[in-house]
Amino acid sequence: MFAQAATPNTSDHAIAKFNWFQAIILGMVQGLTEFLPISSTAHLKVVPVALGWGDPGVAFTAVIQLGSIAAVLWYFWSDLSQIIRGMIKAIRQSDYKSHDFRLGLGIALGTLPIVFFGLLMKVLIPDLDNSPMRSLNVIAIASIVMALLLALAEKLGTHKRNFNQLGWRDGVVMGFAQSLALIPGVSRSGSTITSGLFINLERATAARFSFLLGIPAITLAGIVELKDVAEMGLSSDIIFPVIVGVISSAVFSYLAIAWLIRYLQKRDTWIFVWYRLGFGLLILGSLLFSPK
Repeated sequence: MFAQAATPNTSDHAIAKFNWFQAIILGMVQGLTEFLPISSTAHLKVVPVALGWGDPGVAFTAVIQLGSIAAVLWYFWSDLSQIIRGMIKAIRQSDYKSHDFRLGLGIALGTLPIVFFGLLMKVLIPDLDNSPMRSLNVIAIASIVMALLLALAEKLGTHKRNFNQLGWRDGVVMGFAQSLALIPGVSRSGSTITSGLFINLERATAARFSFLLGIPAITLAGIVELKDVAEMGLSSDIIFPVIVGVISSAVFSYLAIAWLIRYLQKRDTWIFVWYRLGFGLLILGSLLFSPK
């Protein structure tokens, strides 16, 4: 199922060629899985490979994430405006115990780990597309391990701390968890929501802060890859599908954010635990029984 699929690009800075329909589907996959705790990177690798389209590659994946960042900015614009205004006011008044200042500081500090480890990975593994880290085996194992950790967090967490009780230390803890998402299959939202549950946040609060924390990280990743891709002098047959993919990603990301927050206000995360277990086992089973 997976083993025989071709890979259309071999460079970490190459953009795979897709038609507009494929771009819409890939944007939909990106949008629906970026904010659900199931790993967008894993699905953007597995789904097109399973369909015989090949691996989109790191560059295409990172660029269409710009649609996801547009969606999260759109959805949380009032929250972001409040945090920024509150931080400025707190600095002027030297009120460093204000909630907005603690939140903003938590987001800033929580972004540092993934930036550091992301740059380190870029130096140590310049050709990530062809690295064993993007193998289906790694994705499957990461999905299963994170499912087990999410289950443990669901069981052990008290789910009592609300959004107003967040502080900068929560940003640091979830920031280090976010850096694990550099491993394909882990899931940025999955790792941060899981860590949020471990530190006893309400489920919806963990998701909300996860999304806010992810804004700088997703934006930086998209901009870096967009800069590298723009320097290639892209042809129109590549630019159009990329734009379509970004728009599709934005629409489906917004829908996913709105749905997940409403869902977690009343329900637990077990549906994602079972999904991730099934997803990982399906990949392992396909690899085991596929012809070499």
